[in-house]
This record gives sequence, C-alpha cells and structure tokens, in this order.
Amino acid sequence: MFKPRIGIVIGSTRPARFADKPAQWIFDLAAQRGDFEVEMVDLRDYPLPFFEEGAPLGYAPAKNEIALKWQAKVDSLDGFVFTVAEYNHAPTAVLKNAIDYAFREWSKKPAAFVGYGGAGAARAVVQLRNQLSVLQMVPVSAAVQILMPDFMALMQGQAKLGEIAHLEDGAKAMLDQFAWWAHALTAARAADAAQAKAA
Repeated sequence: MFKPRIGIVIGSTRPARFADKPAQWIFDLAAQRGDFEVEMVDLRDYPLPFFEEGAPLGYAPAKNEIALKWQAKVDSLDGFVFTVAEYNHAPTAVLKNAIDYAFREWSKKPAAFVGYGGAGAARAVVQLRNQLSVLQMVPVSAAVQILMPDFMALMQGQAKLGEIAHLEDGAKAMLDQFAWWAHALTAARAADAAQAKAA
C-alpha cells in the first residue's frame, strides 16, 4: 500500500520556542498509524530572507538558493501538519514567509494544524486556512487547539502531551480526517501526472 509522505512543519524558529513539543507529539502519533511516511520539517533548517523575489512565485521562479531548497522539500511531500503559534491574532511571520516562498509545490495537498496558546491559535489558524486555500491546498476541518490551561500546564511541567486525553482524542480525529485527504489527493495528483504524460 502506498504511504503518502507528510511533513510536520515546526512553525516557529524562536530559541525558546514551545513548538518542538507539539511537533514531536503529533509526529509520533502520525508515525504510529502506519499509513504515512512522516518527516519533521524545521524552518530553522531553511533560513529564508523576508520575501524579496522579483515577482510572486506564480509568475516567475525563485532565485534564492535557500528558497529553491525549501521548494524542493515542499514538493517532495504529500501533505503537511503545521504547528501554529499566534502573535497578535496572526501566525508567526516566519511561517507566513515560508508559505509564500513556494507556490505550485503546495497545490492539491492537505493541511492540518496543531495550535497552541490563549485561544489555541484559533485566529492564526483561520488566517492560514484562507491563505492555503488560495494555494489550492485542502485544509481539513478538524484541528488540535492547545488552550491556555493545558498550555500553561505543559509549559510548567505539570503535564505532558500524550497524557491529556482530550488532546489525544482530538489529534487522532484530526489525523483520521487528514489521512483520508492525503490518500485521496495523492492518488488524484498521480492520475493527473499520468494523464499529462500520456497526452
């Protein structure tokens, strides 16, 4: 059985980021399922400048070498789970910038979100859903939202991800939904590629 390759995108690069914890947690849950090949994608490994290409990438290819490396990574994956912090009701600048540094590579792939903070990054996730839809991605409706009480307990070492039942249940429901779309869209893209090759 073909296994879609999915990336867990760590959406923050701050030295003291919390993002590593939910990223590793959702990585482990996805890997345990057996129906994905799972890869951690750390934006620290792709130190992109703020977008400064000569034109939007829908009109002209990128010239920056790090951007080309980033686009190749995005292109190699069949779906993405993003960890999402929220600053001023919006996603991190580094995550928005990374999304802008690819274009066709995102198309017709599913996206899911693990948000954390005061409102579980709900407002940041809404913005990301809109942005990714413009890129022809399919954001799944289920998401994990680590709200402030759980977030503070995790930050203070009073609890661990994997021990909070409602977050485990939410993550499993999200991954079930994500898996359906990952398999369906991977098959559809393969059919499109075969048709184009035969034409």
